[in-house]
Formats: sequence, structure tokens, C-alpha cells
Amino acid sequence: MLRRLLLVLVLLTGVPASSHAQDGISQRQQEKILAKKAKEDKKAKAQKEKDDRKRHLSVQDKKTRKRIERNRRRAERGGPGPHRDGFFRRLFTR
Repeated sequence: MLRRLLLVLVLLTGVPASSHAQDGISQRQQEKILAKKAKEDKKAKAQKEKDDRKRHLSVQDKKTRKRIERNRRRAERGGPGPHRDGFFRRLFTR
């Protein structure tokens, strides 16, 4: 009688534990959540870099901002490789 009672109690306490194992989210949902989080992190990082660059320019004086802009345009014209100064600049500068 006591053994049956103990057996029933053990079985009753074990049943809820096995049902909780299936309450978690699926692997596909986890991957979706991680992908979404990575995308948001990437977007936030890009926005922060943009804000930092904007703040950096706002701290500079007007003369420096103009020089930075001029050099940026020259770099864009030349492409991704290292730039080469113009013919006259190479000829008449030290």
C-alpha cells in the first residue's frame, strides 16, 4: 500500500517536469530572433557612426570643414586606390 502511494506520488511529480521541456521556442524562431537582433545592431552601429562623424565635423572650424570636404571630393574622383597629385602640383611643389 505504501509502495503504491509512493509510486503514484513520484509519477505525479515527474509528469509536469516532462511537459515543461516542450514549452520553449523552436530553433527556427531562435534563429529569426537572432537574425533580427543582428540586423538591428548593425543598423544602430551605422547610425552611431554617422552621428559621430557629424559631430566630429560640427566641432571643426569652417576652414577645416572646407579642407575635409575638398579632400573627400578629390578622393572620390580618384577612386578607391591611393591618389596621385596633379601634374603641375607635382612639378611646382617641394
